[in-house]
Amino acid sequence: MRLLGNILWFIFGGFISGLGWIIAGIIWCVTIVGIPIGMQCFKLSMLSFFPFGKEVDYEGGAFSFIVNIFWFLISGLELAICNFIWGCILCCTIIGIPFGKQFFKIAKLSLAPFGAVVRDIS
Repeated sequence: MRLLGNILWFIFGGFISGLGWIIAGIIWCVTIVGIPIGMQCFKLSMLSFFPFGKEVDYEGGAFSFIVNIFWFLISGLELAICNFIWGCILCCTIIGIPFGKQFFKIAKLSLAPFGAVVRDIS
């Protein structure tokens, strides 16, 4: 079921969502200081491409908090708003609710991605 969900997700919205993370990563990698943030964006784009069967746990300290503040001001709010809007649109239909929930998961991650750990659900 995860495979089918991920395939449908990628076709009907996951590609655009993951592309947003990749574009943010490329923009962050333009500066030397932003390369670690850009690399995290590339890692999280894989979750955005294929979110079914994965969960996000939030662990972090002071450094993650500081980086999340910069992230939120520069890139996070835009990604979160786009994913939230797509989630709301998809939740208008019964068939779209599972996909909308995945968009909400990614929107939450978009607000504070540093200190987040992506785990496979067994």
